Amino acid sequence: MHEVKSNGLAAAMGPQISPRRLLWAACVGTALTVQPLVGAATEIAGPDSATLARQLQEFDADVAKPITHLQPFRTEQSVTGGDGLELRLTNLNPKVNTWFLLEVRHPGRDKTESYHLENTRPQHWRLALTDGDSPTLRLSADGVQHDCDLWSGDQSPLAAARRTGLPYAPVCGARLFLRNRVAGSRTNRESTSEFLRDNVWLGDSLVEFIKGTFYQDAFLESGTVIGMGAQGEVVLFPGAARLTDRPLVSTALGLDLVGAPEGGMAMGEWYAVRDAPAIYASTMQPGHIDAAILSRPDETNRLDGVEKRADVYLVAFDLSRFEVGYEPGTDHPGLGWSSRPSGAGRDWHLPGPDGVSSPAPLVMTGMLSPALTRRVGATFTGGFKRDHGAFRYGPFATSSHGHHYGFVVQGVVLSKLQPDLATFYVLDDGTIGMKTWTEADAALLPRLHFARQNGVALIAPNPVTGESVPGPLVRNWGPGNWSGSAKAELRSLRAGACLKSVSGKQFLIYGYFSTATPSAMARSFQAYGCDYAMLLDMNALEHTYLAIYTPSKIGPGIATQHLVKGMAEIDRREGDGTRIPRFLGFSDNRDFFYLLRKEPAR
Repeated sequence: MHEVKSNGLAAAMGPQISPRRLLWAACVGTALTVQPLVGAATEIAGPDSATLARQLQEFDADVAKPITHLQPFRTEQSVTGGDGLELRLTNLNPKVNTWFLLEVRHPGRDKTESYHLENTRPQHWRLALTDGDSPTLRLSADGVQHDCDLWSGDQSPLAAARRTGLPYAPVCGARLFLRNRVAGSRTNRESTSEFLRDNVWLGDSLVEFIKGTFYQDAFLESGTVIGMGAQGEVVLFPGAARLTDRPLVSTALGLDLVGAPEGGMAMGEWYAVRDAPAIYASTMQPGHIDAAILSRPDETNRLDGVEKRADVYLVAFDLSRFEVGYEPGTDHPGLGWSSRPSGAGRDWHLPGPDGVSSPAPLVMTGMLSPALTRRVGATFTGGFKRDHGAFRYGPFATSSHGHHYGFVVQGVVLSKLQPDLATFYVLDDGTIGMKTWTEADAALLPRLHFARQNGVALIAPNPVTGESVPGPLVRNWGPGNWSGSAKAELRSLRAGACLKSVSGKQFLIYGYFSTATPSAMARSFQAYGCDYAMLLDMNALEHTYLAIYTPSKIGPGIATQHLVKGMAEIDRREGDGTRIPRFLGFSDNRDFFYLLRKEPAR
């Protein structure tokens, strides 16, 4: 399954119904399922129809707004204590039940304090405020209740948790985390680029000049073709690539593979990653792609000699064994305006394209929740930062506020999803999909758990034949927003992802292209039989980072295998030389995807 169509509600209402009407109908249907549990203060009651209508209008309104007004499904509860203490608890998406905003106003103080709480067991704990002279935060599940007084005293538990400075500070017996603002790690190159862009006249042009002059092909890997030989222990799934031949080739992979030939890998074949069940790796060079794919007319640009011999490394995940999630970085992608849109694509009266300029008072940690670390199988860097995540050229630059790439986290809308953009998403039932978003997909919003948009499709199914073909903008640098040098030289280090279905199994495939144009990426994903593919990020190892986590062989904990050996340098080092894995052991300024191993059904 490569995409999810609009749900049955949308189909039944017909194409004449507006996207706003579809969202309203879906919103009402969702609200009717949000019912409080039996007993006082066990769960916040769902909003009535009038409240839902108001919240939908707030979501839709093209005005400056707080981040809570981007949450049409939120539920709220307010109580007042005997001494005048005022509390308000907002469940930002009751169906997901993970992110909460707690607002506390003490008597005699003008300032309201805001705290972003994360439920460590969203399928288990239900949160609500209790009434009375001394209200508490009550966590309830299966008849068991825990009351937490988080705000009382000069040294309240919330104040103490905030002072720790931890990205995730445990409260309520570690049943909840307080998400704290922290500085996200960045490499020297990232820091220098941001300094030039922010502080030097024509800094952006200077960065593009440096990138185009000094960094094009800086990460080129072109493994030595050893020749034909024994392929080793290849695995059948997720299916070999369509190549003209399958020679052995040396690689710069940092992964420990089972049964790979000594000194290399057979192009287009898959090998199991050692100690990482349901994870596989492959490599190839685009010049070896089947001529029937490479020679198809009017779909892509012709591949040049450099990208034909440039190594492509791929990692496939059997999604029957994994859940997928997404977490923003401390700084990126950001919610304000990109500098790229112009004319009708920019409204200077708004702080950002969705009416907000930051997620505050919500907190982005740039790090996986410690509650999930024991199940993590892999992480990889997300998509473009905000300034690059909108269109400068073409029709998308001057409509829908420049089509800023949208994203949804834990069912919380941080940036609205835009039609016509490539979208990677996860629904409330665990369904994982990739598709070009449409206006009718507004009906899916009540079911979204995670979503990330990044540009336009590399390949997508032909609506008539169902065959996956290159997207219509693969050859267009500006209208496709592919980035690259200021001279529209598209070849660069790039990463992308695709979904592929094989014999009823669904695979997520991550592709690392040591230097490639969008055309080379599209042809490569076609060769591997992908259903839908999209660009992620580019230009540096920190932007194309992928790590796989396996049990440590020298004690408790996990070991890290990096897709490319140089990615290990992005992890931090302790004084004794021990590496701390990115996204797991410290906060990062960049967003990332993560894969969690599914737990056995109980």
